[in-house]
Parts: sequence; C-alpha cells; structure tokens
Amino acid sequence: MGEQPLFSMKAHVFQIDPDTKRNWIPASKHAVTVSFFYDAGRSVYRIISVGGTKAIINSTITPNMTFTKTSQKFGQWADSRANTVYGLGFATEQQLQQFSEQFKEFKEAARLVRDKSQEKFELLSPGLNISAPQALSVDRQSPPLLGVNGSSEDKLFRSKSADMEQCLEKEQMRKMLSEGSICERNSEAELFSLRDSNAKLVAALHEANSSIEHWKTQLAEYQEETDRLREQVAELEAQSRVSASSETGNEELAQSVAEMEALIKAKDEEIKTLRGKKPDFSELEKEKEEASQRMQDLEVKNSELEKQVQTAEIALASSQDSQNRAQSAVQKVIETLDVKIYDLSDLRQNLAKLLED
Repeated sequence: MGEQPLFSMKAHVFQIDPDTKRNWIPASKHAVTVSFFYDAGRSVYRIISVGGTKAIINSTITPNMTFTKTSQKFGQWADSRANTVYGLGFATEQQLQQFSEQFKEFKEAARLVRDKSQEKFELLSPGLNISAPQALSVDRQSPPLLGVNGSSEDKLFRSKSADMEQCLEKEQMRKMLSEGSICERNSEAELFSLRDSNAKLVAALHEANSSIEHWKTQLAEYQEETDRLREQVAELEAQSRVSASSETGNEELAQSVAEMEALIKAKDEEIKTLRGKKPDFSELEKEKEEASQRMQDLEVKNSELEKQVQTAEIALASSQDSQNRAQSAVQKVIETLDVKIYDLSDLRQNLAKLLED
C-alpha cells in the first residue's frame, strides 16, 4: 500500500442516520484509532479508521470540506462522495482542538496539491501531445483531463461543469452539516438532561442510603437500650421478690418456732408435774403409765415436729413454694399440738379427779 500515516488519535466514531439525517449511529463500540494518510500514488489525503476487519471511515479530504466543532468534545464533517456525515467524540477538549487543526492543515495541503496539478496541466506544451498524468487528479468529481489538442469550447465547458459540480457539492455539504449540527445539538441537550437527571437520582439514592444507615444505627441503639432496661427491670423485680419473700418467710418461721418452743416447754412442765404426783391406787398407776406412754409418744412426735420445722426452714430459704409448704407443715404441726394439748388437758383433769378421789 502506498499510504503512510501522518497523524493518529483515539476517538469514538459516529455516522449520521441515512434515513432520518438527524440521529447519530455509533460506528464503534469503543474508542478506535482515527488516522490521516497520504496516498502518494493518487496524491490525495484521506481519513481512515478501522474497527476490527472493517473500515468504518474512508474519507478523502477535499478543499471544500469543513470540520465543525459542535460541542467541547465533539466534531463532524460531511463527505459528499460517501453521502454521509462523520462524527467524532474525543476524551478531552484539547484532543478535539488538535484534530481540528490537523484537519485544516491537511485540507490546505489538498488544496495546494489541486492547484499544482492545475498549473502543471496548463503548462503542458501543445506540440508534445502529452496527456495529463492521472496522478495529478485530486478530486474524483473534478473534470476528466483530456488531451491538450481539445478546443477552447471544450475547456470552457469543462470549467463550467466543474464549477456547477463544486456548487452542488458545497450545497450538499452545507445541508448535511446543518442537519448534523441540529442533530448534535438535540443529542447534546438530551445528553445533558439525562446527565442532570442521573446526577439527581444518584444524589437522592445516596441520601436515601445515608438515611437508611442512620435509621438502622438508631434502631440498633434503641433495641440495645430497651434490652438493657428490660434486664435491669427483671433484676430489680427478682431482688424485690427475694427480699420480700425472705423477710416475710423468716418472720413467720421465727414466730412459729417461738410458739412451738413455748408450747413444748409448757408441756414439759406439765409432764414433770404429773410425774411428781404418785396416787396410791392401781387404777391411778395404770392411768399414769398410760399418760407416761402418751407423753413419750408426744416427745417422739415433738422431736419429729422439730425435724419437720428444720426441714421447713430449709425449704423456705430455698424458694417461695418451699416456704408455703413449710408454712402448711407448721400449721399442721400446730394443729396437732393443739390436739395434743387438748388431750393433755383432759388427762390432767382426769388425774386431778383421781387424786381428789
């Protein structure tokens, strides 16, 4: 290939929609290399970009072309031969400015090549009968170069045809550029609107996430505080129950034990008194023996009652339920003692009657 790269730059490539002439169609999924080439064999400058194995830009630069910057990072130009408008999106404004300057430079170089080719054609000698070399042709739409033996009317006709074609080409490029500019402005407006909406949505999302995190933190703190207060309340209730039950149970137990001890002492005194009395007759002896047996039984029962009282004290100290059972047991003991006291009273009365007799 006779072309040599003169300048290259990365850019996103677009082409105008051939149907609507208003929308851009991406020609590449990502940024590709866009290069300026010089075709030495044809003496033309071209813009070429290849995406994969396909040429997405193959545009020959003519002096009538114009590269227009439609935004800070986007530029476009119309190619009448390809019947399309190319658009390039750059990463920075400096890259766009650099590409625009290179475009102007190569456009001027193309104009100089065309002017030189025209001068060489006019300087050809008629006697040599030499045709103009094909390498001097710059634009495909330029009039074809004929032999120098043509008439002046043919030259005038070719000049007028070239002027008409150039006018048509300029008009078509103006139309395509205007349509592309309108499309670009609309696209930029939509892009800015979408960016603004996206920024607002992102800000709202961040704010919502921050609020949710804040609420979650507060909720966790409230739950911890609630659990701590519940534990404190449970501890205080347990302490109050234990203290109240222990105090009440101890007081009742102490009172019951004191009463039982007093009754036991009284019964012992009565037993001693009864033992000290000795009647002279046999029936009294029998009754005395029976009374002694009863007294022994009472002593055994008293010892059993004392053990029951001790067991009741231990049960009352361990739990409230045990205290209730101990109180019931004590109550039963007291009732039993009352019965025994009543029996002793009857026995004492009987003894007294016997002694009187």
